[in-house]
Amino acid sequence: MLELRHLRTLSALRSAGSLVRAAQLLNLTQSALSHQIKLLEERYGTPLFERKSMPIGFTATGGRLLQLADLLLPEIEQAERDVARLSQGDKGQLRVALECHTCFDWLMPVMDAFRQRWPEVEIDLVSGFHSEPADLLRSGAADLVIGSDYGPDFSTFPLFRFEILVVMAQKHRLHGLRRLAAPDFAGETLITYPVPESRIDLIREVLRPAGVAFERRTAELTVAILQLVASRRGVAALPNWAIKNYVDYDYVIAKPVGEQGLWSDLFVSVPEALREKAYVSDFVSVIREQCARTLDGIKLLS
Repeated sequence: MLELRHLRTLSALRSAGSLVRAAQLLNLTQSALSHQIKLLEERYGTPLFERKSMPIGFTATGGRLLQLADLLLPEIEQAERDVARLSQGDKGQLRVALECHTCFDWLMPVMDAFRQRWPEVEIDLVSGFHSEPADLLRSGAADLVIGSDYGPDFSTFPLFRFEILVVMAQKHRLHGLRRLAAPDFAGETLITYPVPESRIDLIREVLRPAGVAFERRTAELTVAILQLVASRRGVAALPNWAIKNYVDYDYVIAKPVGEQGLWSDLFVSVPEALREKAYVSDFVSVIREQCARTLDGIKLLS
């Protein structure tokens, strides 16, 4: 029997573009997702998509089921939002603060999509540069922060894991290395956002434990950091999605750190009183859905 979960699976597969990312989006293991698809294909006696195509191409059967998903799922999701409005009230606000300053690139489309789903919820960015965004939650100056997991003081929703890459000028002295290790940074100038060192993964996880001495220079804007890097003023450590276009156009080059890479996790944090608000969880869902579709190299967290 065809169920809503099957339609959601096909929709997630189309959005995510691969079994791995679709499983992450649905909070399933890849084997569980594969088993679900296998049973559905056995029911209809035909494949639903082409296994070897990138992005995934759907068969006529899979495409027809996607048409059904496109008709039903938006109506069901809208009904669920309407029920939440009736039970929780139809007003609210989300003042969003960012610890992750490179998030601006993907956050604007997310906010636009959220406004279409929740037009009565006022969503806006908390202006200015904030070295300690968690303090904005504590003081009531923000309703939601995108950044680290701030621990038991707040409710957190996992978003995704991303790799931090080191960017440098085209002919930097380290350009010939395949991967960077802590000693390679000795004497370098590290260009960062003006935040505490404890919040900079490269410093906290790699340089300080190895006792590496380095200089530090700060800039508030990502584009300013990359301009400084390209003009040989130093190197920077930034998320993979934030530098992709600059690397693709040979403005800078990027190198991974360590054999396993340097990875960081991103969360949404809200005061406990907002945890059960439907528009908060839906905002998290919109982030995960859009980022799974548009950001290369991320791993959704469950």
